[in-house]
Amino acid sequence: MKIIITGSLGNISLPLTQILVAGGHQLTVISSNPAKQTAIEKLGATAAIGSMSDGGFLADTFKGADAVYAMIPLSFTEPDLGAYMHRIAQNYAAALQSAGVKRVVLLSGWAADLVKDENVEHLFDGLNASVTIMRPAAFYTNFYQSIDLIRGKNFIGKFLTLRYSGLWALLSGKTGLLMGNYGGDDRIVFVSPKDIADAVAEELLLLPQEKTVRYVGSEEMTCNEAARIIGTSVGKPWLKWVRLSDKEMLQGLKMAKVPEKLAETLIEMGAAMHSGKTLENFHKAKPKMGKVKLADFAKEFAVVYQQK
Repeated sequence: MKIIITGSLGNISLPLTQILVAGGHQLTVISSNPAKQTAIEKLGATAAIGSMSDGGFLADTFKGADAVYAMIPLSFTEPDLGAYMHRIAQNYAAALQSAGVKRVVLLSGWAADLVKDENVEHLFDGLNASVTIMRPAAFYTNFYQSIDLIRGKNFIGKFLTLRYSGLWALLSGKTGLLMGNYGGDDRIVFVSPKDIADAVAEELLLLPQEKTVRYVGSEEMTCNEAARIIGTSVGKPWLKWVRLSDKEMLQGLKMAKVPEKLAETLIEMGAAMHSGKTLENFHKAKPKMGKVKLADFAKEFAVVYQQK
């Protein structure tokens, strides 16, 4: 099959490309970074260098493809995440329709149907194609964004330790934590990008008659259980996951200079997870869990943590 992969050589697209090349398929990988061309070609795929904002480039690249894996990377620089996602999704839909692609696998999120600004799934409804929506749970790789919090160093780290863990924790050097407007004993499904890649690879080779939705997860646990696994991997078995109120979380994001509309969308996503609705929908779908457990990822996390 001739398959187009978007997402350059990211956390999902890299293992997905490796799986499909090994399966003998003809791969084209789209990247906006010309420096990725050599790495893409070394994998045995063709590189298409261009922007997802360029509808003409997408349509030309999609021509003749049997299937397309479409993903919209989250942008923490866009002031309005919803407007950005809708713009890119509309580019995709128009290009897919123009190119006459018959099989589309779209990466979404397990809270997408609960968060208005994140949900662009409906923009693919009018395609004359077989469409599958992938709804992966919370990515293991999101923990990389919390390395500074886990370290708990400098004034802010010490202040947060004092506030949420107490004076004894600060004096004994038990600094660091995870935080969000979901956490504590909230039950969450986490997922490895490798397991997402496996699921996407399976779906690209299928051709269901109707639109389908597939949830993807690797392991379910409470946020505090996840914190202990990640913490233990870096010598901080006391690590806990503090749940903030939506108001506190919004204040923190604003202090971090996150654009207001983006911050509000992130809060809504976290609130959906805290409410348990995402987990309820996941269980209703009864998906098969992936193979990569959090303890496996924690080994990779520890290496990155020690290097930074």
